[in-house]
Amino acid sequence: MMWWRSLAVWLFLGMGLLCGAEVPAPKRLAYLVSDLRIPFWSIMARGIEAQSMHQGYSVQVYSAQNSSKQELENAAAAIREKVDGIIVSPTNSSACVTILKMAQQAGIPVVISDIGTDGGTYLSYIASNNRDGAYAIGQILARSMIERGWQEGRVGIIAIPQKRANGQARTAGFMEALRLYGIKGADIRQQVDFSYRETYDFARELIAKHPDLWALWLQGSDRYRGALDAIADAGKQGQILLVCFDAEPEFTELIERGTLLAAAMQQPYLMGEEAVLTFVRHWRGESVIKEQSLSVLAVSTDTVAAQMGTIRRNVLGLESPSDKAAR
Repeated sequence: MMWWRSLAVWLFLGMGLLCGAEVPAPKRLAYLVSDLRIPFWSIMARGIEAQSMHQGYSVQVYSAQNSSKQELENAAAAIREKVDGIIVSPTNSSACVTILKMAQQAGIPVVISDIGTDGGTYLSYIASNNRDGAYAIGQILARSMIERGWQEGRVGIIAIPQKRANGQARTAGFMEALRLYGIKGADIRQQVDFSYRETYDFARELIAKHPDLWALWLQGSDRYRGALDAIADAGKQGQILLVCFDAEPEFTELIERGTLLAAAMQQPYLMGEEAVLTFVRHWRGESVIKEQSLSVLAVSTDTVAAQMGTIRRNVLGLESPSDKAAR
């Protein structure tokens, strides 16, 4: 009987076309992202693109190359295109306010995917639970330092900009964990251009300034090599632990080898999917959660094997054959 149902559907659609009924145009989305050169954002973009394709939507990705001026130009371009919805991962929380104001004036709904905003009107804000993720990675580090007898040592932080709401949450959660175990912080450096050289120089400065530095926490992931090289060039291999936030494809192997102690891994591919699904629910007239919080995976040598499937798909955006078949 299934073929009768299919025939009925086709007849219904055909009659609609003959009668001049309008078929709704597919929805168009714009993704405004701070810097597509950073793997985290490119993975999130892939999640947005994959789910958009699945829903029959089109999406245009605009990368600001970490420039607030370019970001505003991108927002203006997307609004001129009269897109149906905007997903934004802003350069910082204050810059997001202007983007939200521009979109509101144009009557375009906005979903914020990470970073956050200092104000403004938006449909939904999707974020990782940065505080809990940082707290978990801080606990792993503190316990490891105590096991090594390094509890008198200090921890240096190479941070993402603290103007960002997510940066503030990461620092707060991490420092709370250190205080719980009686581990002291050393100093903090804030990234500006997110380059290898910047990360390397910050790490060397912290190592030189604090002889009792026993660990470094990098609040990102893509320039981890700069931190590792700085540790090696200072002759401190095996004497300074490194933990990161986010993940690179090689992190699972580095954690298994002990080169990297642990990483707090956000799930950018899943975040991208959820941003699109939020619009799906909105356009269907369903209720939308205003503040959405996704978990951060605390990955260490003890847990990496069990978490591998989730890491590959939701963290690194490496879909399985079954995922691709479903699309």
